[in-house]
Amino acid sequence: MPSQQKFVYSFTEGNKDLKDLLGGKGANLAEMTNLGLPVPPGFTITTEACKVFLETGSEPSSLHEEISAHLDALEQEMGKKLGQADNPLLVSVRSGAKFSMPGMMDTVLNIGLSDASVTGLVAQSGNERFAWDSYRRLVQMFGKTVLGVDGELFEEALDEAKHAKGTVNDLDLDASDLRELVEVFKGIVERETGRAFPQDPREQMDLAIHAVFHSWNGDRARLYRRQERIPNDLGTAVNVCTMVFGNLGEDSGTGVAFTRDPSTGTQGVYGDYLSNAQGEDVVAGIRNTLPLSELEKLDKKSYDELMAIMQKLENHYRDLCDIEFTIERGKLWMLQTRVGKRTAAAAFRIAVQLVDQGLIDLDEALMRVTGGQLAQLMFPRFAPTAESKQIAWGLAASPGAAIGKVVFDSYTAVKWSRSGEKVILVRRETNPDDLDGMIAAEGILTSRGGKTSHAAVVARGMGKTCVCGAEELEVDTKARRFTTADGLVVEEGDVVSIDGATGKVYLGEVPVLPSPVVEYFEGTLHAGADVQGGLVQAVHRLMSHADGRRRLAVRANADNAEDGSRARRYGAQGIGLCRTEHMFLGEERRKEVEHLILADNDKDRELALSTLLPLQKGDFLELFQAMDGLPVTVRLLDPPLHEFLPNITELSVRVALAEARKDPNENDLRLLQAVHKLHEQNPMLGLRGVRLGLVIPGLFGMQVRAIAEAAAERKLAGGDPRPEVMIPLVGTVQELELVRDECERVLAEVAQSTGVTLDIKLGTMIELPRAAVTAGQIAEAAEFFSFGTNDLTQTVWGFSRDDVEASFFTAYLEKGIFGVSPFETIDRDGVGSLVKHAVEAGRATRPDLKLGVCGEHGGDPESVHFFHEVGLDYVSCSPFRIPVARLEAGRAAIESAGSDSR
Repeated sequence: MPSQQKFVYSFTEGNKDLKDLLGGKGANLAEMTNLGLPVPPGFTITTEACKVFLETGSEPSSLHEEISAHLDALEQEMGKKLGQADNPLLVSVRSGAKFSMPGMMDTVLNIGLSDASVTGLVAQSGNERFAWDSYRRLVQMFGKTVLGVDGELFEEALDEAKHAKGTVNDLDLDASDLRELVEVFKGIVERETGRAFPQDPREQMDLAIHAVFHSWNGDRARLYRRQERIPNDLGTAVNVCTMVFGNLGEDSGTGVAFTRDPSTGTQGVYGDYLSNAQGEDVVAGIRNTLPLSELEKLDKKSYDELMAIMQKLENHYRDLCDIEFTIERGKLWMLQTRVGKRTAAAAFRIAVQLVDQGLIDLDEALMRVTGGQLAQLMFPRFAPTAESKQIAWGLAASPGAAIGKVVFDSYTAVKWSRSGEKVILVRRETNPDDLDGMIAAEGILTSRGGKTSHAAVVARGMGKTCVCGAEELEVDTKARRFTTADGLVVEEGDVVSIDGATGKVYLGEVPVLPSPVVEYFEGTLHAGADVQGGLVQAVHRLMSHADGRRRLAVRANADNAEDGSRARRYGAQGIGLCRTEHMFLGEERRKEVEHLILADNDKDRELALSTLLPLQKGDFLELFQAMDGLPVTVRLLDPPLHEFLPNITELSVRVALAEARKDPNENDLRLLQAVHKLHEQNPMLGLRGVRLGLVIPGLFGMQVRAIAEAAAERKLAGGDPRPEVMIPLVGTVQELELVRDECERVLAEVAQSTGVTLDIKLGTMIELPRAAVTAGQIAEAAEFFSFGTNDLTQTVWGFSRDDVEASFFTAYLEKGIFGVSPFETIDRDGVGSLVKHAVEAGRATRPDLKLGVCGEHGGDPESVHFFHEVGLDYVSCSPFRIPVARLEAGRAAIESAGSDSR
């Protein structure tokens, strides 16, 4: 008979590798316990228990008994009983998912306090104020978190109590004030819920555990997971931990520390500390904290012990650690550690620092950074001028240059953002309910809180610009304005600029300069410059290692020599997509295409083609020169036909007016007839691509001749052109065979007339489901495939990108139908499975088949890993995404090698 599943683990039983089961917090509490660090005793309820609870609506049958056994053991170890009247044991109940979700799920402190046990806590601590402060915190937190009472009701009551006392500081409320406040809070609970605040400590604990389970599916947790692409089926663990108290007086306190600066990566002493406070006070930003260095003056013994523990943890985890601690009457306790969230700049610097310290190798360093972080580093930075008016200065919590209209609540931020406005969310401090506004905003500005406040931690995780603790700002959210130290009033809708790298806040729009990382890729950065504390050097080292490790080549989507040259500077190894229709969109060429479409006999058609040929040849000459020695994949004409014809309504009006004047224009009449004849309800699924080449004789032949003649001319001039011809929108091998025959005939004619041997590969785009399904047949006539994943996504899903993104994508994302737009990251299950099938079928027919992708997925970090997995040879993307693709291709190779070795 199989043994019963275990749902509860003591902190002495786990380790840091059990995050799937114990969550990140529980696994790391166990790891610190194993290391002999001062961790308050406790136990963890597993994520598996949470999954059962969420699936069935009730906890596993054995869970209550398991919790009781672990609680008994904890009570014996501590010599106290949960909530007993004379010597109460108090515990915290805290969430802890596998991936850090700061502030997104629920926590309740001081479980076990009641009308009976609060007097025991007074006797136990000898501090009446502390006991009643702890009780009011429990009622407030429990009421909001577990019972669903509006938190503003408690805040308003607290503000009224402070106002009656003539203070704005919680610490000025004495024991009598807090005792009265507890009664007010209990009254709020009973009025709002219809039941009294529970006095049974075990009932408090069980309800709190269930609330944490439920919070996994709370709105803010779901929103955060969508933003961070965290799977929805992981569940959260629950940690029940003996309470230690930072609010026992001036010899107590609580803090958050980092082993390195999470904003810059600089080594040193970083963190925030609050005397006489509980942990939630620090991260909530409701009181401005002291820098961690001040703790040395207040309590050198605890400070020195903390510094030694921080060094031990960083060496053990081999990474930046984020630590929560409490000091209870001079005794240091460790409440949490985790690998800390950091800015993009800090991620690159820290990765290289750890290599230089011998803690990790370059492979591991590369896996510590992402293409998304590299993209953040390529954003512009501010270039303040004499006209730039600085109005405040706070803490540089998360870098970036953000400009937008001031808004004061989450709802307005989302509403204005959806209307196309760029906004800056301004709050006294943020809380988890502000998450959707933080996502919508360009940046976040708060008047309270430090680098470990909710705003700072969440903004860093999302890569959002953030300035915290701008104390001179008086934020009035009800009046929807803030006032600066010199009396300037900034109203909602006024534009401000916030600099997350310096903490400076400016009125109005400040001009921006290119990022030094972009200047590095462009080759315009001063050689050897120690820009931004070695950031560029760190990027260079990791990019060089990525290039040495990656198997995937990276090409560019570029339609002209200028874009091709830029792409080459960014590290492109050729052009994977040159869209020739973009070469025809000028007014002069558009007219020639009109003539070609209107031609109703061979003579007129040949005249139009002969006019276009030298223009096309000139385009290709410039492009082949810019990309000399590298492959250039030229896609033959693939426009929806309406792009080259006048608007049917405008043309009809023009013709009607001319007829009314009795001065008809014969050319307009012919053009209108052609437009009516060629008009399509859905041009994206109409006469385009290979279909156009087959319907208009000589069109593709003209383009191939221009490519071949330009290549021959470059060769004769000593160049090394390497063109490839790509036939678009093929759905059947017969289409490809017909066009291929024409292409081969033209190439042979050019080779004979110029005396130049031309090695030009002929291939096709795979952008229709039928092409993917019949890839084995199509490979018989193609020397290469390039997956056009933009069109393939449209045709697989059956929707038009231009229409659906504005109409229902937002609702689909909010409802969780999409975790992310399938146009942003490849849909592995649908579109991806077709790509995988086409790769396997194509190579089965032609083992040397060259395979690439040229949709914008080619520059998406997650998609690059998929393309590596399925065996493509290269990805192609816009020039500015090339560095991202290079970095991710290197990471994909390392990840793949790690999987193979396991």
